[in-house]
Amino acid sequence: LGIWTEMFSDGVLLLDRVGALDEMRPIVASFAFGSEALYQWCHLNNRIIMRRTEITNDPGQIAKQPQMTSINTALQVDLLSQANASRIKARIHSGFGGQTDFIVGALHAKGGQAMMALRSWHPKADVSTIVPMLTEPTTSFQHSAVITEQGVAEVFGHPEKVQARNIIEQAAHPRVRDSLWEAAQGLGLA
Repeated sequence: LGIWTEMFSDGVLLLDRVGALDEMRPIVASFAFGSEALYQWCHLNNRIIMRRTEITNDPGQIAKQPQMTSINTALQVDLLSQANASRIKARIHSGFGGQTDFIVGALHAKGGQAMMALRSWHPKADVSTIVPMLTEPTTSFQHSAVITEQGVAEVFGHPEKVQARNIIEQAAHPRVRDSLWEAAQGLGLA
């Protein structure tokens, strides 16, 4: 594996420890955030190249990475595969960072793909993260697939009805699939 990212954390350290990273490729990022062990590993590590965000998040630079797979997350994904990564009840929860940059760059990379990964159910809020239609601003779309612990819903290049079916059957939590099917019918997606 190679890493070209805006930010990395302790997961990269774990990948390195188990030998999953290509030692001949530098890890390119604009910042790291994690444990003391991560910072010690980064210190004077010549495999790590820190660049300005304007470089790491440049879709043209991202597209130069062969087989680039962008992996982003969201608060919600709807049946049209639109993602909300920034707002809860009209209040900013988090910025969406370089999500759109990495999606566009990955989709233009040779063999590239863009994944949206999230839990199907938010345990603290006790709600589904897969919703019929976003009520908050859309922060990204055009993913290759939506991934949850329920499975992988391929969406890129499929008609809206197929996207909705795949998201319901492969990504949504079983507790909400029936209500999502009802909503899909009301939206003309079933």
